[in-house]
Amino acid sequence: MGQILITGGLGFIGVNLANYLLSNTEENIIIYDNMSRKNVIKNKEWLEQHTKARSHLQIIKGDICDFTSLKKNASDLEKIYHIAGQVAVTTSVKDPFLDFETNAKGTLNVLEMARQLNTDPLLIMTSTNKVYGALDGLKVIEKEKRYDFKEYKQGISETFPVDPHSPYGCSKYCAESYFKDYYRIYGLKTVVFRMSCIFGTHQWGTEDQGWIAHFIISSVLARPLTIYGDGKQVRDILFISDLIQAFQLALKNINKTKGEVYNIGGGVNNTISLLELLELLEEMLNRKITYDFDTWRPGDQKVYYSDTSKAKKDFNWVPKIPKEEGIRELFDWVRGNIQLF
Repeated sequence: MGQILITGGLGFIGVNLANYLLSNTEENIIIYDNMSRKNVIKNKEWLEQHTKARSHLQIIKGDICDFTSLKKNASDLEKIYHIAGQVAVTTSVKDPFLDFETNAKGTLNVLEMARQLNTDPLLIMTSTNKVYGALDGLKVIEKEKRYDFKEYKQGISETFPVDPHSPYGCSKYCAESYFKDYYRIYGLKTVVFRMSCIFGTHQWGTEDQGWIAHFIISSVLARPLTIYGDGKQVRDILFISDLIQAFQLALKNINKTKGEVYNIGGGVNNTISLLELLELLEEMLNRKITYDFDTWRPGDQKVYYSDTSKAKKDFNWVPKIPKEEGIRELFDWVRGNIQLF
């Protein structure tokens, strides 16, 4: 029986993906994670206790920056989900060497490991919409509680010019460029997802990353909350189960998707601003939420949402979970697991 590798498999996306695969397949799952991020141990414990297929799960503590360790722990792999990485723009600004080492070199290590296998594995990499930069040149309409594009009413497509506006954007674009080129040069079956804001259960959001979860956790626990900018920033948000379905459909249609890049997000129908999210949470909590404002952060887009029509055309994927339903599910999970926070 073949094996599946998930790098960064104890993070928010990885642990949900692993749980889905263990619940829906009989394949052996290898999680490779350096366990450096806060709260991954909670995800590890939940996965080991929750899944009914523990015999098919192997968790390895290791770093994608260590090629020798990565290669030693990889064999008979049929699928590789490369999710591990440095994920915060703010961290990349503070420590661009760490950001590059993890996202660029780490990704190259994963590709080289895969290239040396004799199983012809399928690979998916999670990239980011930050490769498009701040989108400063686009005309933006300012409304009472949100910004919107004046012209790109279906969102940003994969043909939009890439212009990274942070070390994080640069390192992820470097990584995805290697992913694409390893298909062209070596024939590896690679797929890149440029993701927008993914959210869901087992996400431990912070100011730097995972803002939907961060706002919900802070609001439920009445913790201090700061908005950077004016709060009218708009993003398209995608619930984790929809992302996992996109993974599966892209791999199922690998003859069409190999070597391709896809924008994956909630799309035009699932956009929300920071202020709109807070208003929705106030309704759920039946009380006002207090928050402060601070200056804009580098490279922060006033508005971004994905045009996902290429994914629909190539592998028949569309988001199924409305934003309100996903937000409610995460809200209920946080309230039902207060002891974890």
